[in-house]
Amino acid sequence: MTARYETVIGLEVHAQLKTKSKIFCGCSTRFGVAPNENTCPVCTGMPGVLPVLNRRVVEFAAKMGLAIDCEINRKSVFARKNYFYPDLPKGYQTSQFELPICEHGHVDIVTGGAARRIGVTRIHMEEDAGKNIHSAADNASYVDLNRSCVPLIEIVSEPDMRGPEEAVAYLKALRSILVYLDICDGNMEEGSFRCDANVSVRPVGQEAFGTRTELKNLNSFKHVQKAIEYEVERQIDVIEDGDKVVQETRLYDVNKGVTQSMRSKEEADDYRYFPCPDLVPLVLEEAWIAKWKGELPELPRAREARFKTQYGLPDDAAEVLTSERDLADYYEAAVAAYPAEPKKIANWIMTEVLRELNTAGSRAADLKLAPEKLASLVRMVEEGRISAKSGKDILPELLESGGDPEAVVAAKGLAQISDTSALAEDIDGILAANPKEVADYKAGKTKLMGFFVGQIMRRTKGQANPAVVNKLLAEKLK
Repeated sequence: MTARYETVIGLEVHAQLKTKSKIFCGCSTRFGVAPNENTCPVCTGMPGVLPVLNRRVVEFAAKMGLAIDCEINRKSVFARKNYFYPDLPKGYQTSQFELPICEHGHVDIVTGGAARRIGVTRIHMEEDAGKNIHSAADNASYVDLNRSCVPLIEIVSEPDMRGPEEAVAYLKALRSILVYLDICDGNMEEGSFRCDANVSVRPVGQEAFGTRTELKNLNSFKHVQKAIEYEVERQIDVIEDGDKVVQETRLYDVNKGVTQSMRSKEEADDYRYFPCPDLVPLVLEEAWIAKWKGELPELPRAREARFKTQYGLPDDAAEVLTSERDLADYYEAAVAAYPAEPKKIANWIMTEVLRELNTAGSRAADLKLAPEKLASLVRMVEEGRISAKSGKDILPELLESGGDPEAVVAAKGLAQISDTSALAEDIDGILAANPKEVADYKAGKTKLMGFFVGQIMRRTKGQANPAVVNKLLAEKLK
């Protein structure tokens, strides 16, 4: 049944900017402080106060626009978005409407091996609202205004995505760019990167869009995918039953895996936008835009392409290693310390290091082990000074302590034995102790080579160099 319908998705992404102070006042944006600690008369909406625009917010918004090829409007206007809710003390949100700072950009994604370009309608600056806290124990609701006036950019896509996988790919690409620019930490759990999804379905071949619903409470990539999948099935069922999809806002229930009606969907007219009389139009100078453009870092897709050509990495490795700026920086620093083996370093990071980080719930920025020390460990393995097993065994300790691999190997006596004369004596002893197996090997049972290698490794407590052992055994068993 779903094959007869096409899904249409557009996303509205809110990214909290990494400024030290709020967008219209000097209060701190620090997360996790006591309720209403980071507040003042401006962000609590006291009568008679006037907002002052944070220049850094303008810079960050413009840089995001430049990174995704938006047109940067030299003149933009702040507007009042009017609605009433307990966490909005002024009764309106200062945002942008008809004249935003950025328009007409795009983000390129790849899903299922196919490249797609997702249009971005606009990026505008706005202030965040506060937070309502509902206490069943107290039978009361509270308002925390710490988040009120925290700077946001809203990134509004075109309805160009055709499935939940594309929506997730677009979100990941967008988050990666924001983090690379160092203008947003991308933390979905804390709400500094969050999105609403507009979802509709239409019969395959129909040009007109179907009636859309807006999905909220999507605080992880997994929830985005699951919520859209459920909503698509729900809308198709409604249509197949002969009913009509209602335009509304729906909440995603994480525990039940369903979307539930929240309220009728508002349109722009419902908010009664008008230009904010307290803020003059924002006019950008060409010199500012040129300066910001020159400060842009190498962005994820460009870095991914370079990793493939410069280091010879396969697609999946290049994609993973460039997904986070800190991780890409860590990899390149390790390669700089041991340029002979970029692929081997990539393999160690993707398998061993990322597994430990995922287990600990940490990120590359939290790594205590310097990239040069990881390079030293990989070099020791590749040069045969320690076994790969020993290297993997001590890596968790190194990641936790940030210690020196050379010192740990010496302290634990893990150095591999590669001295051919010493190993030759051990091999002679093993062969002399197992005459039947030697005869069977020479009679054609070559699988016994594994038996002899195992005996040598046992005698040397796993410190014999396997390559040297195999070579010497092969010579002696001739």
